[in-house]
Amino acid sequence: MNVQSLSFIWFLAATVFLCGAAGRRDLRTGRLALAAACLIFALWDGPAGVLVLCAGLCVTAGTVRHLAGEGGRRRGWLAAACGYHLAVLCVFKYLGFFTGGAVSMGWAPLGLSFFTFQQLWLLKEVYTRQYVPVPGDSLVLYGLFFPTLVSGPILRPDAFFPQLRGTSFLRPDARDAAAGMYAISVGMAKKVLLADALGTVADNGWAMLADLTAPGAWLVMLAYTLQLYLDFSGYCDIAAGCGRLLGIRLPLNFRTPYRALSVGEFWKRWHITLTTFLRECVYFPLGGSRKGSARTYGNIVLVFLLSGLWHGAGWTFLVWGLLHGLAQVAERIWGSRRERLPKAVQWLLTFLFVNLAWIFFRAPSLSAAGALLAAGVSGGAGLPAAALTAGVLESEVTALQTILPQLKGWMPWLVLLGLLSAGLVVSLRPQETAERLDGLRLNRRSAVLCGVLLAWAVLSFSNGTAFIYSNF
Repeated sequence: MNVQSLSFIWFLAATVFLCGAAGRRDLRTGRLALAAACLIFALWDGPAGVLVLCAGLCVTAGTVRHLAGEGGRRRGWLAAACGYHLAVLCVFKYLGFFTGGAVSMGWAPLGLSFFTFQQLWLLKEVYTRQYVPVPGDSLVLYGLFFPTLVSGPILRPDAFFPQLRGTSFLRPDARDAAAGMYAISVGMAKKVLLADALGTVADNGWAMLADLTAPGAWLVMLAYTLQLYLDFSGYCDIAAGCGRLLGIRLPLNFRTPYRALSVGEFWKRWHITLTTFLRECVYFPLGGSRKGSARTYGNIVLVFLLSGLWHGAGWTFLVWGLLHGLAQVAERIWGSRRERLPKAVQWLLTFLFVNLAWIFFRAPSLSAAGALLAAGVSGGAGLPAAALTAGVLESEVTALQTILPQLKGWMPWLVLLGLLSAGLVVSLRPQETAERLDGLRLNRRSAVLCGVLLAWAVLSFSNGTAFIYSNF
């Protein structure tokens, strides 16, 4: 079920109403009702995927019982369960990559990568006694919580389970309800009105690599950079809004990452829950920064190679991860001398690096990434605005041209300039949508604006595409 669809809107409304009614009578009944709703959401993608996820939940449940006790062989149980989850992930996601395409599953359960990391995080925290399971903890809700199942954020056990026993669970007050609708409206607008339109610009550019001019190549890079942030952060806004409507607060997953002054800071702001998971479950167990500079640098590069591989089974993702790992090593070696640079220069260097690295994240192959980089350096002058904006916001452009026919010749330039400007303004805001929810005070004007944005996004659903991170 696509989140940006009328089906999801109706599903969310029914879930909030029915589970809320059940939860107000009895929290246990409410938890069961919400778990059933999560299973229905997952089943929408097909029963086979749900069976795989439920098998994983059974493995986790059995292992958690042993890890929470005082019996022996706890390490063996942990290793076996983690091995199972990683093996399932590898079979569905990486079999084709590791066999050179000779063998491939051809499909994967919905949200398998996010599901796997959550199971590993729970097992690790129970093993280290950082989280002590309580009777009534719902592994179904933890593993299949529908707002986060498709694209996260990755839920930490000690931040999620206690909320299921809290007084706000399934009993949101008016402020939470308003904050939820605000976040959903902004998230839908980010995704449908900006990210999808910028994605069309990027797709058009990638489809005409041989004809791209140098300015066109750089604008294609920028369009994808903005698309990726608006797409993923838009999903996280929607997830946070859905959580608020159900009385659950989700962790912050973004903190204006494109305002970062270094690559290291970028990863403290981008996909925060993934960064936290990799730091606590991979980097620290490897030794972190406690065993000398060489070991530290090796650990950083390894962690980001794994991050690249988690995002996708391909050499382009490994190169992307390697670039980010090496960039952070270079920043550590550069040390305080880098901080003496003007902040504007630090920002520009970081933003330029992130743009260039995203090329490998988006490219279908290393040769295609090289072609775009070559176009950016040696492409001719000029800007093929009409070709880049073909198919962008077609209904809106047609309506505007009907009202103001004199703008027809300028429309491709206006669309490109308007999209990139709006994308930059939203991406470089000093505060994320999710950060504003706790202190949110919606006045009449803001409420009307949210309603307009949501209505506009809903009317554009037919042109929407899947969220980028749903592929991971």
